[in-house]
Amino acid sequence: MTPQLDAIGLVVSDMAASLAFYRRLGLDIPADSDSAPHVEATLPGGLRVLWDTEETVRSFDPEWTRPTRGGERLGLAFRCDSPAEVDSVYADLIAAGHQGHLKPWDAFWGQRYAIVLDPDGCGVSLFATAA
Repeated sequence: MTPQLDAIGLVVSDMAASLAFYRRLGLDIPADSDSAPHVEATLPGGLRVLWDTEETVRSFDPEWTRPTRGGERLGLAFRCDSPAEVDSVYADLIAAGHQGHLKPWDAFWGQRYAIVLDPDGCGVSLFATAA
């Protein structure tokens, strides 16, 4: 059997804050999981997103240390239906108190593109095919 990508894991410092951020991006995450040490959400295609607290990771990897830059953790990209939706989702996340990294712009590769940081400083791209 050829290995298949089954899950993407995130190590988070504040589970509730991270889950709230990703819920705003439309991920269906159980409401009662904010204080759990490990959380999973299955995406429509079957791929899973996993969240583990730093404490959970240290429980099986005692030498694990937090990366010095958030971007070293992982970056996710969310496809939007339109360039206007990129702008709208970016504005919603900024209004909710999340930090923007790149304001929406028309990228030279043909997409409306933006980056916002999740609560752990990971860059989350928002994109749509330019009109």
